[in-house]
Amino acid sequence: MKTKKFAVVLAGSGVFDGAEIHESTLTMLSIAKAGGTYQCFAPDKEQAQVVNHLTGEEMPEKRNVLVEAARIARGDIKPLTEFSPDDFDAIVFPGGFGVAKNLCTFAFDGPECSVDPEVEKVIKASVDEGLAIGAICISPVLMARVLPEVDVTIGEDQETAEAISKMGGAHHITDHGEIIIDEKYKLVTTPCYMLDATITQIAEGTDNIVKELIYMIENS
Repeated sequence: MKTKKFAVVLAGSGVFDGAEIHESTLTMLSIAKAGGTYQCFAPDKEQAQVVNHLTGEEMPEKRNVLVEAARIARGDIKPLTEFSPDDFDAIVFPGGFGVAKNLCTFAFDGPECSVDPEVEKVIKASVDEGLAIGAICISPVLMARVLPEVDVTIGEDQETAEAISKMGGAHHITDHGEIIIDEKYKLVTTPCYMLDATITQIAEGTDNIVKELIYMIENS
């Protein structure tokens, strides 16, 4: 059976200003356990903020999203501009505040947010080529902003769910490990750390999303 190839899009390194590290690492582990391979990508751009993860305070310095994401990828990462949907069967977006700060402006602008042009291009190209798409934690807001009338979940946070509705998406309440499937976009979403979760519950979410993405690939 052909090995399934996944692209994993990271938004930096660290929950408060980049990619959520547990979600990112466990996504890669879930892919590997399922017999797939992955290649990490990130935008080559300046982060919106740099946050001290010990104190939660913003730091007066600048960092690059790609350079920081390379920490999680152990250096094996490419600029998002090099992504081609022809090279992959699926693409996954782990969460973290970097999604809402670096991949789009949701953290600052809510439902009026804009999506990074390269990120939007990648999402639309993935849909056009029929890739299976996974969005974890806060990443479904990207899909709601880019894809009309999309079905997603971020768990049960009312404010974020209302913002998704304002952007034209349909939000579904879910608990730990549960997934929502949008068949028309071949999109699978799960809440992970949008809920008060343990690391084992995060692993359950990433396992379930990867299993469903592989099912979509094999049955498309």
